[in-house]
Amino acid sequence: MTPTHFTISSAFLLGMMGLAFHRTHLLSALLCLEAMMLALFIALSLWSLQLDATGYSTAPMLMLAFSACEASAGLALLVATARTHGTDHMQALNLLQC
Repeated sequence: MTPTHFTISSAFLLGMMGLAFHRTHLLSALLCLEAMMLALFIALSLWSLQLDATGYSTAPMLMLAFSACEASAGLALLVATARTHGTDHMQALNLLQC
C-alpha cells in the first residue's frame, strides 16, 4: 500500500470512526460525513489522474457537487432542529415524537 492510499484510507476510516463513536451533536456528525466525502473526492480525483483518461475526470466534480448538496441539506436540518428543539444533541431527536 502506497503512502497516498494509506493516508486516504485512514482519513476515511477516521471520519467513519468519528461518526460511529462521537454522535452527541448533529454538527459533529455532519463534519465527519464531510471528512469522509473529502477523502473520497481526493481518492477519486487521484484515481482519474493516474488513469490519465479524460472520461473519468468528470466523476470527481460530480461527486463534489453531490457533496455540496448533502452539506447544504444537513445544515438546513441542523438549523431546523436547533429552532424546534433548542439544541443539536442527537439524543433530543426522537422519531416517535414527530
